[in-house]
Amino acid sequence: MLSVEAAQREFEPSGIYLNTASIGLPPRRGVEALSEAIETWRTGRAEAAGYDVVIERARRGFAGLVSTTPERVAIGNQVSTFTALIAAGLHDGARVLAAEEDFTSVLFPFMEHADRGIQVRTVPLAGLVDAIGPGVDLVAVSAVQSADGRLVPGGLEALAAAAARHGCLTYIDATQAVGWLPFQADAFDFVSCAAYKWLLAPRGTAFGVVRPDRLGMLRPLYAGWYAGDDPWTSIYGPPLRLASEARRLDISPAWLAWVGTVPALELLAEVGIAAIHEHDVALANALRGRLGVPPGDSAIVTVAADGALERLRAAGIKASVRAGAVRLSFHLHNTEADVQAVARTLGR
Repeated sequence: MLSVEAAQREFEPSGIYLNTASIGLPPRRGVEALSEAIETWRTGRAEAAGYDVVIERARRGFAGLVSTTPERVAIGNQVSTFTALIAAGLHDGARVLAAEEDFTSVLFPFMEHADRGIQVRTVPLAGLVDAIGPGVDLVAVSAVQSADGRLVPGGLEALAAAAARHGCLTYIDATQAVGWLPFQADAFDFVSCAAYKWLLAPRGTAFGVVRPDRLGMLRPLYAGWYAGDDPWTSIYGPPLRLASEARRLDISPAWLAWVGTVPALELLAEVGIAAIHEHDVALANALRGRLGVPPGDSAIVTVAADGALERLRAAGIKASVRAGAVRLSFHLHNTEADVQAVARTLGR
């Protein structure tokens, strides 16, 4: 295992970076892998089939981080792509339950099927688990809310249990969770995760996880040669010959983005999600303490805007504004010194 302190040497932000919830910082090993791959491409030495090893390393790496098997993992490019597959797989008239504050990549693909009678009912996140009951066909929610870092009240275990009691399918967007929050993908029917935030990867790589008994629900609407049972004998002509596992949902990969993804996943695995979780939440709670608010369970802290972002930027501290508040997100590269700098800047 790699210590958090040793892993921090992989990062070189120019200032204090507290914006992982927007864009993750790449580790040095990821940048070096990308540089080497670009040079290979530039000099005409790249081979298309040579990237297959990279894709499978990424698939296995992600599976390990979320405690599932590679056979259940599909590769893609963004969350809304996977959401759209699930929405298209629901029967006409299906009823979907979601959190009204959630990121729209979890909501819009379902709402777009209103012409098929699919109904999307949204409730406040605080009441989501209690709203699961008879007549709900699928509950869709982010594991961690993008705007403010809130987790599902009662925990994802409570959500999965309530859904099981009522025969309700579950879909979790784990983008703001995987990489710092321990996550068991097999507890849910469907999972999606973009890798460019807490997984520290280039934008353009994402994962989906599907329970084997639910795979038949999903039509491979984006099927291409890379979704073939053997991609390199699936590049010309019929018949349809897709993989039997979740690979049938694969989207042809943007090679260089995946080159940068693999080293990042491997770094996170070397440190361990449990250690990262402890580190990230401890820093977030240290800041909460300085701000005079109770401790929480998230690596994301929000503070009232009121000129705070401008003061942080002037001090060389990178954050963002979401839903009218300043959002600060703590990850592997951050230290106690960052907490102190934010507190001083905000007058606390």
